[in-house]
Amino acid sequence: MPVNAMTVSAGDAARVLREGWSAQKVGGFTASWMLHGSPGVGKTQVVEQLAAEIGARLFDLRLTTIEPQDLRGLPYYDHEARTTVWYRPEDLPDDPNSPSVLFLDELTAAAPTLQPTVYGLLQERRVGRHLLPDSVFIVAAGNMVEDGAVAYEMGTGLSDRLIHLHVRAAATDWLETYAVPKGLHPAVTAFIRTRPDLLETTEQALERGHMIACTPRSWERVSQILSNVGDRRTRQMMVAGTVGEAVAAEFAIVADDIAATVQVTEMLNASGRERWEMYPATMHGLAALIHGLVGALDERTAGEVIDILAGIRKLPGKRPDDAFKRMPLGELTTYGFESLIRKGLDLGLEDRFLESPAFREYSAEREDAGLA
Repeated sequence: MPVNAMTVSAGDAARVLREGWSAQKVGGFTASWMLHGSPGVGKTQVVEQLAAEIGARLFDLRLTTIEPQDLRGLPYYDHEARTTVWYRPEDLPDDPNSPSVLFLDELTAAAPTLQPTVYGLLQERRVGRHLLPDSVFIVAAGNMVEDGAVAYEMGTGLSDRLIHLHVRAAATDWLETYAVPKGLHPAVTAFIRTRPDLLETTEQALERGHMIACTPRSWERVSQILSNVGDRRTRQMMVAGTVGEAVAAEFAIVADDIAATVQVTEMLNASGRERWEMYPATMHGLAALIHGLVGALDERTAGEVIDILAGIRKLPGKRPDDAFKRMPLGELTTYGFESLIRKGLDLGLEDRFLESPAFREYSAEREDAGLA
């Protein structure tokens, strides 16, 4: 049956879970959470990110690989008490003094015989006599029948024990909160920025009867291929096997353009005059350059990175290429600084922006135009 919860991006889901953890930590309320979404949409990454942010140990249980007794533990006979007692499984957290995230993945694909055991974890936070400490945050995840994945309909008894979020891929959110901060290959981030419709194509693939679909997870795999496989023909076959032949052919054009024109390291080391000649002359190339600059930002490179990014808006006056006059260079520069500032704040580089003449000039221009 359809999930009649609010549809949210992976970034929004992460924010909701962070608030849920904050409320649980101060004793506001304790809940169990359920992330629904297509395969590869980023549910697992959301939970991993949450665990890392709150300094929690992650207990990742793939429910399709376990039996009810794996959660209940093993019985042994207490001769003195003349009763059967149970050893707690090591996969369940029991430390009350440090935070843990219990991730019940593939819940909707788990065998129906396992669900009664899971009920106790989700509602009563216990299995048998083992009670989860208050320091444990519970999140479940699963695919939906509509996605063509292996999944069982969730019964009302289980559904009522959860707060549900329907996670759907959103290109801007994925780029800003995951792909760029994680340093995915600039060709991937540039391509998705100009073709956001190809970030997640599960529904279209099902309609066409295709096995392979694009997902955030598959694009991360493409990034790994580009970073590790040198031979172009081999790389192209691998990318086609990851996102499909038609998308791979379109992506190859962008990747070749970026490989030929984007030179982040060389630009950082070049003089001012040389640098103007090194800017890519295509939208794909400039988008990739921006993402490459964000990835290169640190205490050592901050000044040069800011100068190069600020220079994008000045290209029509520095280069004779007519193509620059038709590009939204102001919007590209603004997008780039939004991403760069986010990373700069994370790195504690606020002063480097305030000290930069190029950034102050850019900010003054926006203020004069009423855009600040």
